[in-house]
Amino acid sequence: MFTGVSGRIQQDRQRAGGLGSHQQALRYVNQDYENLRQDCLQSGTLFHDPAFPAEPAALGFKELAPHSAKTRGVEWIRPTELTENPQFILGGATRTDICQGALGDCWLLAAIASLTLSELHRVVPHGQSFQDEYAGIFHFQFWQFGEWVDVVIDDRLPVKDGELLFVHSAEGNEFWSALLEKAYAKLNGSYEALSGGSTTEGFEDFTGGVAEMFDLKKAPRDLHRIISKALERGSLLGCSIDITSAFDMEAVTFKKLVKGHAYSVTGLRQVEFRGRSERLIRIRNPWGQIEWTGAWSDNSSEWEAVEPEEKEEMLCKMEDGEFWMSFKEFLRQFSRLEICNLTADALSQDSQSFWNTVKFDGTWRRGSTAGGCRNHPNTFWINPQFKIVLLEEDDDPEDEDAACSFLVALMQKDRRRFRRQGHDMHTIGFAIYEVPEEFRGCQSVHLKKDFFLRHSSCARSETFINLREVSSRLRLPPGEYLVVPSTFEPGKEADFVLRVFTEKLSDTQELDDDVVANFDEEEEISEGDIDDSFRSMFAQLSGDDMEISVRELRTILNRVVSKHRDLKTDGFSMESCRAMVSLMDKDGSARLGLLEFQILWNKIRKWLGIFREFDLDKSGCMSSYEMRLAMENAGFKLNNRLNQMLVARYADNELIDFDNFTCCLVKLEAMFKAFQELDRDGTGSVEMNITEWLYMTMCG
Repeated sequence: MFTGVSGRIQQDRQRAGGLGSHQQALRYVNQDYENLRQDCLQSGTLFHDPAFPAEPAALGFKELAPHSAKTRGVEWIRPTELTENPQFILGGATRTDICQGALGDCWLLAAIASLTLSELHRVVPHGQSFQDEYAGIFHFQFWQFGEWVDVVIDDRLPVKDGELLFVHSAEGNEFWSALLEKAYAKLNGSYEALSGGSTTEGFEDFTGGVAEMFDLKKAPRDLHRIISKALERGSLLGCSIDITSAFDMEAVTFKKLVKGHAYSVTGLRQVEFRGRSERLIRIRNPWGQIEWTGAWSDNSSEWEAVEPEEKEEMLCKMEDGEFWMSFKEFLRQFSRLEICNLTADALSQDSQSFWNTVKFDGTWRRGSTAGGCRNHPNTFWINPQFKIVLLEEDDDPEDEDAACSFLVALMQKDRRRFRRQGHDMHTIGFAIYEVPEEFRGCQSVHLKKDFFLRHSSCARSETFINLREVSSRLRLPPGEYLVVPSTFEPGKEADFVLRVFTEKLSDTQELDDDVVANFDEEEEISEGDIDDSFRSMFAQLSGDDMEISVRELRTILNRVVSKHRDLKTDGFSMESCRAMVSLMDKDGSARLGLLEFQILWNKIRKWLGIFREFDLDKSGCMSSYEMRLAMENAGFKLNNRLNQMLVARYADNELIDFDNFTCCLVKLEAMFKAFQELDRDGTGSVEMNITEWLYMTMCG
């Protein structure tokens, strides 16, 4: 038996509210803001960004494609050329600095508008202006999939007919929001890549927090309390009205609410109204206009029944596009609420303790780790698997059930960047299973198909949805649980981040098989044990020298497999036959003698039996997930990454024929045995010099 050391899992345990170092943000595309700025100041030039040139391609690829009607006549102009006295931030950042332009990124603007109420410096570093040491260069910081990145831009902005094409301030000479939008467009590949989305996406990228979504038609009874606590803690809140068809998009209702449009929630207040208490909620339209005209709107009669001082205070603090409405009306009119919790204690409404957090980076790859959801039992098990050990129940004396609170957030990476190639968000979700007794404490086991056929999930994401992230807050008894993240359909490729937040102590790890090879004890045979018929066949095949060359082996094997009508194969290649000879050749002659050929022949017969057993649909080929089970049956247990590499190398459109299966097993056995010879102490690791490395890789 041979065992390899499994790959090290990178975990980033920090306080919740951001899984990356904001103080040490990574330089996006390796651009250093300070160095670039100093170079420009010393040379007396303004910065031109080579990584995001002021060219038509930066605008978009479809509706904003070069030469389209929307982009015709667009110029790239610096604020210093647009106005006499440009300001970066004028009188502090306010919600009126953010007015939507000709881009459907209201979700982003709603997030920015909420951000101005809290820690703007997370995203907009201090010390930037158009006056002090201006060099045409600015920078912003965003949270991206577990890390903060610093994005540098030049200040050339898209302008049409003398006006900024996209985000702009109401004043016209304040530019921090337009430059922020450009930096975010650079991060996602283009401006058009920002069109359409969920406010939570912007929330998380501006804070590193974790978002939750509430269906207002199924709102919890204490939702007003949740909103109040969130606002107190500086959490970011957004809301929207679902559309029922494409015709509804940005349709304006009778009372001036916009469907399919992202709003910010900016306040909650209780007022005395005609002898009773009325709960109100304040909402802002990032367009800076088109406001609710129903009860409690700016000029409605309800305000006449409120104390003049309170009315004055509440209405004088209103920004353009901002309005009040009753909380009951809010629940009737809007469809969903999104909250981004900035700090760990915000995840639990009453607890002030920090949650433990862990982050995993994973991949779904067609044929190896992209198994789809539970509706696809043949492939579901190949998805990446992660174990959570919940050790302590929550401290809640009013709770009769001993349970552990935790939150699972699954996020797909970089999907906006792929829009240019015609791809978009996958539909994603996750399922959670209780780990059965026999597998508890195991670290190196990837649970297989039979387990999922026999066990139901104990929790799951509320829905599979085509958003960047899906998250669920859950409570389960102490124990061991398996989280299986997946796309809805199998074969959908993406990278993802899985974040797990637990209120009390826990242990979280990725489950993956150890790399192990179990070689059957090869029966000791001598030439005297070989029967006459095999000896006669060998004599006919080998010729006068009584040895079989690589070319002769290829002829023999292809003649044999051609007689097996149940096998689909395009025949053995010279490469695969060379690998077989190399595996069996003990004297370095690059030829096989009688005994060597007999041992190889026995292996091929064994592998043919395995191939037929795991070709479940008798198609003559194995699917990539059948191949994984077949290799384990042949003695090779491999981890996800190795399976992914082998599928890429030996599968053709996720199908493996017999010759490729054989070639894969030959190569695996040869490389395991070569490593085993070098691992003289049996430690699972080796040191080798360049000669040994080249001999193993070039001759193996």
